[in-house]
Amino acid sequence: MTAQPISLPRRRWLFLLPVAVFALLAAAFAVGLGRDPTLVPSVLIDQPAPTFDLPPVIGRDLGLKTADLAVEVSLVNVFASWCVACRVEHPLLLRLSREGIVPIHGLNYKDVPEDADAWLDELGDPYTRTGVDRDGRVGIDWGVYGVPETFVIDRDGRIRYKHVGPITPEAWETTIWPLIQDLRS
Repeated sequence: MTAQPISLPRRRWLFLLPVAVFALLAAAFAVGLGRDPTLVPSVLIDQPAPTFDLPPVIGRDLGLKTADLAVEVSLVNVFASWCVACRVEHPLLLRLSREGIVPIHGLNYKDVPEDADAWLDELGDPYTRTGVDRDGRVGIDWGVYGVPETFVIDRDGRIRYKHVGPITPEAWETTIWPLIQDLRS
């Protein structure tokens, strides 16, 4: 028995198949590159903040729990001492805290307690309250993808906005601050 040669039209399709697969993958990749990585959807928007009760970062007196958020419009900033991008936004958070613009609560995510304490001592502590989420369970409940992330909480304790990545002056001025003002009125 001899092998039958593959017909010419069939051979042509075999050559075109990898090209077609590559074109589809390239198109999907191009679409992904065009998306804004800070626009991560959250099913928690307009929902009550998840229930939690965390102890404070070492050297701080006030821990953080759900009931602390249902008081006034505030921010919950997810941070860690090992987070390089957290250092980028930290001066802005310090300024907001110093000027009393909005209460900022810190959720210390998957961090070594002593490292978080040293980090806040070195860079300054902008947080009204801090909660230590050593194992990341509370972060999971909040839908945290990474650090830093910042949530705007209304006076009823509902999550109204999620900002992924460091807060820039532009993001503060164009999105976060106007939302806070709107929620206060």
